[in-house]
Amino acid sequence: MSSVAGADTDPLSPGTFAPLRNRTFRSIWLASQVSSLGWLMQTVAISWLMATVSTSDLMVALVQASSTLPAFIFSVFIGAIADNFSRRRVMFAGRCLMAIASAMLTAFVALGFVDPWMILGFSFLIACGGALNDPAWQASVGDMVDRRDVPAAVTLLSVGFNTVRTVGPALGGVVVASFGLLTAFAVTTLSYLVPLGTIWRCKWKVRSSPLPREPMRTAIYDGLRFTAMSSEIKAATARGTLFGLASIAILALLPLVVRDQLGGGPLAYGTLMAGFGTGAVFAGVSNSVFRRRLSQERLITLACVACAACSLSLALTSSLAVAAIALALGGAGWVTAWSGLGVSVQLASPRWVVGRTISIYYALIDGGIAAGSWIWGTVAQNHSLTLALEGSAGALLLVAAIGVLFPLRERRESEPDPLEEFNAPAIALDLKPRSGPIVVKVEYLVAVENVEAFLDLMRERRHVHSRVGARHWTLQCNLQKPLQWIETFRTPTWTDYLRLNHRLTLADKELDERILQLHAGELPPQMMLLIERPTSSARKPEQSAPYFPHR
Repeated sequence: MSSVAGADTDPLSPGTFAPLRNRTFRSIWLASQVSSLGWLMQTVAISWLMATVSTSDLMVALVQASSTLPAFIFSVFIGAIADNFSRRRVMFAGRCLMAIASAMLTAFVALGFVDPWMILGFSFLIACGGALNDPAWQASVGDMVDRRDVPAAVTLLSVGFNTVRTVGPALGGVVVASFGLLTAFAVTTLSYLVPLGTIWRCKWKVRSSPLPREPMRTAIYDGLRFTAMSSEIKAATARGTLFGLASIAILALLPLVVRDQLGGGPLAYGTLMAGFGTGAVFAGVSNSVFRRRLSQERLITLACVACAACSLSLALTSSLAVAAIALALGGAGWVTAWSGLGVSVQLASPRWVVGRTISIYYALIDGGIAAGSWIWGTVAQNHSLTLALEGSAGALLLVAAIGVLFPLRERRESEPDPLEEFNAPAIALDLKPRSGPIVVKVEYLVAVENVEAFLDLMRERRHVHSRVGARHWTLQCNLQKPLQWIETFRTPTWTDYLRLNHRLTLADKELDERILQLHAGELPPQMMLLIERPTSSARKPEQSAPYFPHR
């Protein structure tokens, strides 16, 4: 279950709760809170089980790594699935995997087959289900609610999870202390069945595309390319990866803090986790107030400082009360950072690629979290717990300072959705969907005095077209006719050419109009559509057809 969803709107404004009027969103959101409660209980139970069956500090820290590593390994692939297949079915499959893995873990604990690697294995499988569910669930928000309610819906995801965080760990500690680990695992398994049944019953409309589904390799490539060309997404992902690597020591090493420094048990661990959740909820509710007064970059800096203070306090204190206060501060910094970073990715992603950008973001930040769990666990085992926590605090201060290299830009409005209005030009050949490669050439006439302005607009056009599918984009000037400029790009297939044009937004069309104003010809710019033909001597006879499938 992801805890990094956030929003850039006021949680206390009337519009924040507008998505709850949507029956489908409300049902799945409420069911998700039940599942999150069970997951948090299970997190306490698994962490405490590992601390009791293993004397290795590294194995305890690896519990956090096992719960985040699947998102790092599979999320890019899963994001492509979420954008190309039924998101409802993807969510259902993910929830099924979580329920089955949790049931098997419960059975093994009941039979007494408890081993550190077995614990990590089932933790990994449960996290695989979460990795499959989360991108599809977050991408489905825009399908369930009206566009104007999307920021409020994302806010509810964050507020809901962090509200549950205040009671889930404490409840988990109470259940483990009072009824035992087996009961905690059994209750968690039952909680996973709630969203499973809800998703089975609920259905929602999804905008259908007139184009065929993208091949998985192409879908992954397009998602990676769009992410690489978005400065906002790159900055948010880089900062999130580093923040996760540095800050995860707080949660990964907390069982060791309770066991070795505070001398407490499951109840103390749950209480401290509840303190962390309380600070997170306070920050989520107050988020809009902070955003009105501070820039996003300043908020991330303060979040890093807050988490650094938390980590340093845990390294130095032996008081449960002081540790609880420190964790409340850390929880506030945690949700403030993830809220701002998550919303930056959401608002910079159009609907056609949002599942992939979210999954790539999660893949890298969860990879950072997994790496951080291993690093700080290794430091704690080979040196000392205090040194690991102090090192985490120092790293967080460096993450705050690195904003000079990767600053977060302010963005208040969502990326416009594609117009999806494109009439394919008439062609004389009978092309198949996979025919290609397709070459597009557009000829412009530009007066000498307008060349610099034209080049500026064409740089922007290159960025626009490349991020929606154009490849090998070039701009050439005719040496014999210097007023003539030729734009050229390729797409792998005819379908990819159609898909490119369906992804253009109103802002992209307005860019075309500005370029057209610099065109000096009496007729509009001339466009040519060509298909590359193989000329190799080894070409087979049947390849002489007027079209050639892309291989």
